[in-house]
Amino acid sequence: MSADRRVTVFGASGFVGRHVVQRLARQGWIVRACSRDPVAAAFLKPMGNVGQVVPMRADITDEAMLAAAVDGAEAVIDLVGILAESGAQTFAALHAEAPARLARAAKAAGATSFIHVSALGADANSASSYARSKAAGEAGVRAAFPEATVFRPSIVFGPEDSFFNRFARMAQWLPALPLIGGGETKFQPVYVGDLAEAIVRAIGNADAKGRTFEAVGPRVYTFRELMEYLLRTIDRHRGLIPLPFPLAEIKGAILGCLPVKFLTRDQVIQLKSDNVGTGAPGLAALGVAPAAMEAIVPDYLAAYRRGGRFGDKRTA
Repeated sequence: MSADRRVTVFGASGFVGRHVVQRLARQGWIVRACSRDPVAAAFLKPMGNVGQVVPMRADITDEAMLAAAVDGAEAVIDLVGILAESGAQTFAALHAEAPARLARAAKAAGATSFIHVSALGADANSASSYARSKAAGEAGVRAAFPEATVFRPSIVFGPEDSFFNRFARMAQWLPALPLIGGGETKFQPVYVGDLAEAIVRAIGNADAKGRTFEAVGPRVYTFRELMEYLLRTIDRHRGLIPLPFPLAEIKGAILGCLPVKFLTRDQVIQLKSDNVGTGAPGLAALGVAPAAMEAIVPDYLAAYRRGGRFGDKRTA
């Protein structure tokens, strides 16, 4: 690959972003790793040769910053997302408005590839604000950059995830874990390394242009099955307590007001719908065979068996 090929990654220091940056650096790309805090993103620099990975401050809501960040980039990747709103960090600002703004900037800069990571369950008619904002973001991207590639992942797991790690930490000190809605909601977890690989493979791929891919793993699980697997893996004996949706919504409304948002009402609403593939093209369409959860999760949850916590920034 030519040494002057540039790609701009927004959300580069996040869970998915660090895996994407690592793969891009391996392929020889010059990577502008954009985040609100480039100092905190400095850990990305050793993923490439000197000067290859460049942490860059860029607020995705600022037009001038976006223009500077995408200038000269062949590809632009949008990985920005939040699970709960806080202050100015709202679903409308980051999921609905920002992707369209970034897509317009990328198009104006002459980028030939634009990749946007949305979410499985994005739906303009959903009762969930999160799901509606994700659908609005996809629509805005398509309007500004019709040949963009969109990925819709289910739960993304891996060493730094906020799913298995969160519940493993809870199992260290709680006598039981909650099963919202009885734990019957279905998920199709996907390994972060597989999602990152598919994103990188989509760059410049004519077959990926203008398409939406569902990023899901090889098997469907209920939430109860995921919690049972987690407890077996970390060798913890904890109860699983069903929490009816009406009660969970009340708890979510209260907990959602706290600085650390363990649960929000909108997240409870999301759990009323299954989060699985619909039969649309998946990662296999890009030559990626999704890894089984059981082949990955035990390695990074091993620390919890010893009573520790996994908190480094390793990638795979």
